[in-house]
Amino acid sequence: MEERPELFTKKLMPWLHLMDEGHTATGYVIEGDDKVCVIDTMCGFSDIKSYIRSFTDKPVMVINTHGHGDHILGNIYFDEAYMNSRDLELADLFIKSPEAVKEFEKHGVSMPPFKPVKEGDVFDLGGKTLEVYELPGHTAGGIVILLKEERILFVGDSVNHHLWMMLDGCSPMEEYIKNLDRLMFLEDKADYILHGHADGFDDISLMRCIRQGAQEIVDGKNEDDKPYEWFGGIAKQHEFKLVEGKQYSSHDSSVICYNPS
Repeated sequence: MEERPELFTKKLMPWLHLMDEGHTATGYVIEGDDKVCVIDTMCGFSDIKSYIRSFTDKPVMVINTHGHGDHILGNIYFDEAYMNSRDLELADLFIKSPEAVKEFEKHGVSMPPFKPVKEGDVFDLGGKTLEVYELPGHTAGGIVILLKEERILFVGDSVNHHLWMMLDGCSPMEEYIKNLDRLMFLEDKADYILHGHADGFDDISLMRCIRQGAQEIVDGKNEDDKPYEWFGGIAKQHEFKLVEGKQYSSHDSSVICYNPS
């Protein structure tokens, strides 16, 4: 939290704001008739609440799609946040890290309590309804959120162009595929995806594309996969294909990063 990158924002719709915190993570603000919802608060570099107060005084709620630090640490600007309880232990690793504790003390802030959220929960913002579904994989408590009226699916890091499945706590690839299959009916309920490291909309087909890539890994169709260096060591990366002619956000390539068995 020492370096504080500038908060970049843009309106995807009159009622929908994308927030990009120095390309570390992306969060979203949805404004209903009665309430505002923030989906993921990023790293805590930027006072998101002040940004929201620049255009509305409506009550604000926060939902975290999962417990990684680059999606929850901005909760410090709010009184509470919803997160799936299966990610509480994971979130604590970031909240109680020496670096975070030092920054919290330096700036006189603290993390608010988490309120549990689970599949089947529904939030009414006034004319805009959010439906919660659980998608374990990237983390045990990952959730996706359907904005019902607008047919947009907010997926955090559970579905994106650079899916990390090599972390401690990630599901085995076979389980991730089963979890995706259970939610594939959302293809009929949403037209677009907004993920946690995007600069705009992805076609809903990204969900099926990443499922196909995961299946290729399980089936051993990964002999050409290249090494992937990250702060935890060296994993593998498997490129998956997108549907030609569909709209996708900017990306260099679409890959699933995983540990070879």
